[in-house]
Amino acid sequence: MTDTRADEAERGITIKSTGISLYYEMTDESLKNFKGERHGNEYLINLIDSPGHVDFSSEVTAALRITDGALVVVDCVEGVCVQTETVLRQALGERIRPVLTVNKMDRCFLELQVEGEEAYQTFQRVIENANVIMATYEDALLGDVQVYPEKGTVAFSAGLHGWAFTLTNFAKMYAAKFGVDEAKMMERLWGENYFDPATKKWTTKSTGSPSCKRGFVQFCYEPVKQIIATCMNDQKDKLWPMLQKLGVTMKAEEKELIGKALMKRVMQTWLPASNALLEMMIFHLPSPSKAQKYRVENLYEGPLDDIYANAIRNCDPEGPLMLYVSKMIPASDKGRFFAFGRVFSGKVSTGMKVRIMGPNYVPGQKKDLYVKSVQRTVIWMGKKQESVEDVPCGNTVAMVGLDQFITKNATLTNEKEVDAHPIRAMKFSVSPVVRVAVQCKVASDLPKLVEGLKRLAKSDPMVVCTIEESGEHIVAGAGELHLEICLKDLQEDFMGGAEIHVSDPVVSFRETVLEKSCRTVMSKSPNKHNRLYMEARPMEEGLAEAIDDGRIGPRDDPKVRSKILSEEFGWDKDLAKKIWCFGPETTGPNMVVDMCKGVQYLNEIKDSVVAGFQWASKEGALAEENMRAIHFFSNSVF
Repeated sequence: MTDTRADEAERGITIKSTGISLYYEMTDESLKNFKGERHGNEYLINLIDSPGHVDFSSEVTAALRITDGALVVVDCVEGVCVQTETVLRQALGERIRPVLTVNKMDRCFLELQVEGEEAYQTFQRVIENANVIMATYEDALLGDVQVYPEKGTVAFSAGLHGWAFTLTNFAKMYAAKFGVDEAKMMERLWGENYFDPATKKWTTKSTGSPSCKRGFVQFCYEPVKQIIATCMNDQKDKLWPMLQKLGVTMKAEEKELIGKALMKRVMQTWLPASNALLEMMIFHLPSPSKAQKYRVENLYEGPLDDIYANAIRNCDPEGPLMLYVSKMIPASDKGRFFAFGRVFSGKVSTGMKVRIMGPNYVPGQKKDLYVKSVQRTVIWMGKKQESVEDVPCGNTVAMVGLDQFITKNATLTNEKEVDAHPIRAMKFSVSPVVRVAVQCKVASDLPKLVEGLKRLAKSDPMVVCTIEESGEHIVAGAGELHLEICLKDLQEDFMGGAEIHVSDPVVSFRETVLEKSCRTVMSKSPNKHNRLYMEARPMEEGLAEAIDDGRIGPRDDPKVRSKILSEEFGWDKDLAKKIWCFGPETTGPNMVVDMCKGVQYLNEIKDSVVAGFQWASKEGALAEENMRAIHFFSNSVF
């Protein structure tokens, strides 16, 4: 459904994040234990399937910005890997509530033949490892973000075979069968709870009796194992009575299946993955109206008490439009793109005029600001798109007609909302550090290459396409796989199959200083009328990372910025107010600080100094690579 590209099917991995809106109706019986506010039994789940490979983590960042909850999928055997940890940290940093599914359960039964107690210990370890990461993100507004099987926030699944369950599924079944309380049964299906059928008693320790087994093993793992073994051994005479007891009915043609095909069909009918996972999301992930109350601080760049912040906080459908476009998706008609994002307040409709604030927009200025009409609003449905008249807040949306004015991401609001601030820019967990040079094999294809690179830069949240002074066209990505996919898209989709020559990949470096300059350096202006005295020092530990993470930046209130610098990094408060700029690209982890005393008309040369600094910090002194973690102190000007 969501792996829409041919190379995704071929490689068996997700490459681009893809949205799909799922309608799901729950029964009154299922909702009797639902504790949140609800209006009826119908739910719309906006799901975005995102990649797992580290090279595509920019796609994950783009997906996380426009979602409120995350379903974290972990291999039951491999456990929590480095990339799982990275994604979890990204999600929690965006105040996104996670639920967990322990996947590839079929391996335990078919490939590894794992016994119940050993399987329980493996699953427990996987869940604990995930919780160790989550526990470091205790947040008063978000509350406890750890996951607990006994509370229904962990599912056990076999994605390949299409089945899954939570302890809720089995607790309901046994509560009805034995006439016990469902909540009590849930608690006993995980942790140190053992049941002995011989004595019909629960204990908190194993009695040592062969029949005394852990609740999860006896009531969840072994029934699944037994059904799978019966199917795989084609013991249909035993299978049909077992399924009858479980209330599972099979179609006549399905009863003819044998082996793995029969097992998959039986398990999908008994424990459908869609029901288990969607119900877990509905019960345990927040609605937009609930999530935006605590996410507004992460999202909105302006004052948190203005009408736009309040509209986002309340997910107000009658408030001003606040919409964040997190990525651009190539359309089937060549050269056009859908702008894909999330409506945080108000509603967006076909034909309405919107105010587009790009990533370089500064409130009160005209730079990177456009007013244009939305030609069409559509809901993304995996491989298909459905046109709709309007999309209210809380939903994801794709828009046609804005692609000429949005490069990668932007904030949209109503045409006349001139006081609105943009939604914060996304911070990626990886950087485009692997570069290749590309050139056409046939010189006449150069216009195709230039246009193709523009479209490639728009289609991927992270890829950077630049032209060197030598005239070389450079494509930079997060890793070799990322570059391989980008170059394939460039050649096949954006250049119509024109042949290109690609250089070997080169890794970008960063230049820095380790100690304070041994002397103050003087430089004269070209007209010899001005002398500028400067010295360079390394930044305090952790300051460059704080700038990268967006905690300190050029758009911050100087008072707030000086407070952080003085309290966390030992800066003098007055000095912290004299930062002229950050660089490169005005937001990088280097800065110029004015330490001049008694110098008049400094503002007249400020723009020239800033421009020189931006160039110098981008083209370092040693290898023409970006500088990093350096303070430049302007000591005096004559």
